[in-house]
Amino acid sequence: MTATATSRLSGLPDSPADLRTFLHGLPGVDKVGIEARAAALGTRSVKTTSKAQAIDLAIRMVDLTTLEGADTPGKVRALSAKALRPDPADPTCPPVAAVCVYPAMVPTAAAVLAGSGVHLASVATAFPSGQAPLEVKLADTRNAVADGADEIDMVISRGAFLAGDYAHVFDEIVAVKEAAGPAHLKVILETGELATYDNVRRASWLAMLAGADFIKTSTGKVGVNATPPVTLLMLEAVRDFRERYGRQVGVKPAGGIRTTKDAIKYLVMINETCGDDWLHPDWFRFGASSLLNDLLMQRTKLTTGHYAGPDYFTLD
Repeated sequence: MTATATSRLSGLPDSPADLRTFLHGLPGVDKVGIEARAAALGTRSVKTTSKAQAIDLAIRMVDLTTLEGADTPGKVRALSAKALRPDPADPTCPPVAAVCVYPAMVPTAAAVLAGSGVHLASVATAFPSGQAPLEVKLADTRNAVADGADEIDMVISRGAFLAGDYAHVFDEIVAVKEAAGPAHLKVILETGELATYDNVRRASWLAMLAGADFIKTSTGKVGVNATPPVTLLMLEAVRDFRERYGRQVGVKPAGGIRTTKDAIKYLVMINETCGDDWLHPDWFRFGASSLLNDLLMQRTKLTTGHYAGPDYFTLD
C-alpha cells in the first residue's frame, strides 16, 4: 500500500496486514437473511400515480452501453443520439445518464454528446478480464480521459483479490483513480466471480477505501451479473461507509436488468436501504441497454393508453 493510498481517508488501514484485518473484521453476511430481505423488497409496488416519475427517474439512471467486438462508429453515433433523445417522438422524455463504450469509441461518442450534459463513460483497465500489466491499465485510462471520457469503469484484479492480495487490488484502484484525473471512477467488482457474499462486502469496502466514486457489480460478460441480493449488500456497504467516513459512493448494478418491473424493484431497494440521497443519477446507475426500450414502452403506455409497436424503438 502506497503513501498516496493511505492518505485518502482518516483512519484508513496503513499496511497490508492492517487492511486484511480490517476487511476480515467486517460483519459476516447472513446469506439467508440478505436473500430474504431482497426478495421481500421485490414484492413492494409503486402506486400508479408515482409510476411515471419512477420510470423517468430510471431512464435518467441508465448507462446506455455497447461493449461488443463488432461495435462500429455508426452504431456508437446512433446509440449516443438515442441517449440524448430516447424517444424522438416525445421531447418530454428525459435523456439517459451516460453512454458507455470501449476506449477506441470514445472520440466518436464525444463528438455527439459534447455539451449535452450526458456523461461519457469508458471501460478501461483491460476490460473485462483485468489481466494486463498496470502500465497498460493506466495508459488505457489516460487515453480514454484524454479523448473525452468523464467516467471510467475499471475492473478489479479478481485473481489477486481471491488470492488474498488485497493490497495489490487497493493500490491498482488508487493508481487508476489518479490516472483518471477529473473523471469519476466506477470500480467493477465482477461479483459473479467473487463466490461469496462476504467477498462482495470486502471488495465493496476495499474499492471505497481506495477512492472509488461508484462500485459496480459486473462487466455483463460472465454467467452471473447483477442480482438483487448482491445489489442490496452493496447498497448497505455504501450506506455504512458514508456513516463511518462521511463520503458518499454510488452503486451501479449491471447486466441482466431488462424490465421496468425490475428497475422499479431496484428503486424501492434504494429508498428502503439508503434513502432519498441515493435516488439520483449521480449516485445510482443501471448498466443496461435493453432496459431502456422497456422503460420507453411502459412510458408510452402510461401516456397514450397503449403500447408502442415492437419496432417503434431502436434495437441496441
